[in-house]
Amino acid sequence: MSSLYLDETLDLTGVAPGASVVLDGDEARHAVTVARVRVGERVSIGDGRGRIVTGEVAATESRRLELVVDEVREDPEPSPRLTLVQALAKGDRDELAVQAATELGLDRVVPWTATRSVSRWEGPKAEKGRARWAAIVREAVKQSIRSRIPVVEPVAATRELPARLQGERMLLLVPGAETPLSGIRHDGRDLALVVGPEGGMDPAEIARLVDAGAEPVRLGDSVLRTSTAGPAAIAVLSVALGRW
Repeated sequence: MSSLYLDETLDLTGVAPGASVVLDGDEARHAVTVARVRVGERVSIGDGRGRIVTGEVAATESRRLELVVDEVREDPEPSPRLTLVQALAKGDRDELAVQAATELGLDRVVPWTATRSVSRWEGPKAEKGRARWAAIVREAVKQSIRSRIPVVEPVAATRELPARLQGERMLLLVPGAETPLSGIRHDGRDLALVVGPEGGMDPAEIARLVDAGAEPVRLGDSVLRTSTAGPAAIAVLSVALGRW
């Protein structure tokens, strides 16, 4: 399998087999000087917006790579979209969740300051945290050869979630909930999976979100860590939606 390099400034619209595509800047420098990509090797270049071109490397310089295209992939916008609302958690557990869920197919990430979140993004730390998650998502996209880079939105408080997720079906992952996630049937709406921090969601928080239309669901009988619940739920829904 070829390696994927991303350049969101590239316009790959209409690129066909036989065409040449040039990758430059930091991504090309990484390919040539760090990954040591050489002429004749097969690599892929994506624009992060649904298009990936693959072919053999024709020329390299320190910050430039030229590819002769022999394969073009164009993926439509996903429907329904899968959003992960991931509560901020201590250590790197929230980051592990975002990384794995991206590789498994999520389409958007909303960082969430839950009532029981130990970690807090406030002031300048809010944008710094969002940018770090965006970098993790981008690298996970490259690892999994995905054609689209999921958006990482600004951090949200509980009171902001209903408006942020307006029009989407909000599913709260709550151990012991009556309805299993595997029993959910798609009703046409985009889906938003809400995952609490270590220690779970506060009961008052659950009640507030349920009043706003959210549905509590469970993932089997096990109580999963915040780092694994979201990815597991993405996998379940990917099967149910026919993505896999």
